[in-house]
Amino acid sequence: MHRRDLILGIGGAALIRPRALRAQRKAMPVIGILGLTQPDDPAIVLNLDGLRQGLKQGGFAEGQNVTFEYRWARGDEARLPALAAELAARRVDVIVTEGGGSSASVAAKAISDIPVVFHTPDAIADGIVSNLARPGGNLTGVSLFAPELLLKQFALLRELIPQTTAITLLVVPRNQIAASGLRQMEDAARAVGVKLQIIEADLDGNLEATYTTLAASHGGMVVRANASLAERLPALAARYAVPAIYNQRAFAVAGGLLSYGASIPAVYVLKGLYTAKVLSGTKPGDLPVQQPTKFEMVINLKTARALGLTVPQLLLAQADEVIE
Repeated sequence: MHRRDLILGIGGAALIRPRALRAQRKAMPVIGILGLTQPDDPAIVLNLDGLRQGLKQGGFAEGQNVTFEYRWARGDEARLPALAAELAARRVDVIVTEGGGSSASVAAKAISDIPVVFHTPDAIADGIVSNLARPGGNLTGVSLFAPELLLKQFALLRELIPQTTAITLLVVPRNQIAASGLRQMEDAARAVGVKLQIIEADLDGNLEATYTTLAASHGGMVVRANASLAERLPALAARYAVPAIYNQRAFAVAGGLLSYGASIPAVYVLKGLYTAKVLSGTKPGDLPVQQPTKFEMVINLKTARALGLTVPQLLLAQADEVIE
């Protein structure tokens, strides 16, 4: 080989190599994160760690064979459609929603040609899919509603206020219960021997009237609401001395009496596993919408004392977290 040919060969390889590396980087699949909240929230950090854990179990590691593209609404739901459109224009390989029903609903309505992995309070009632076993289309994920969850919440409230014979289920915002879910709720209440009253309220409605009524009846309440209300609803419960159990840890941290619900970081592990399956070629519509497998209980003892309630030692021993 002539020296000139050798130099050209080396130079050509040097020119080709960066192009090849750029092509490899471009070929690395991209996961779009459509987030309602903000990335510096400690809870979100834990959730995304769960997502990465699920991805790793499925054979994907951020920065090695997959990358993330983030879009954060920072609490402003009105920004979600535009952010979803940005991710769609970016042509990410799959979109993972953060923020429960709000971001899941936006993604379901706005995106039809990119796989979406969501979690939402009730995938049927929220209108995300019409069939959990066979979601079809470009959507799959985790639906947090499960009959055993309600049964446990009602039973826990009976343990805290054993004298009660009636429980109110507060659902905010309204119209978040499918007909099948309503029957399951009524069955769960009967199973623990209480009469169930269901109140569906709007965010801009007079929620205070509901708490005033409950205070007068000395009844307990199970609250099913978005975490964006984690400050407002426990404050109302404290003002009117209403014992309430919530569906998410954030409510107990903000002063709610007790929370029992799905472990959201564990939900993100499930979402990570499904995202890995989609990236490996499985159609999202062929993956049944899952239900949570891990639940957590948080008890706020300070709130219990303020309400004049004694938390049984057995209940304290079962808690995943006790707030003093």
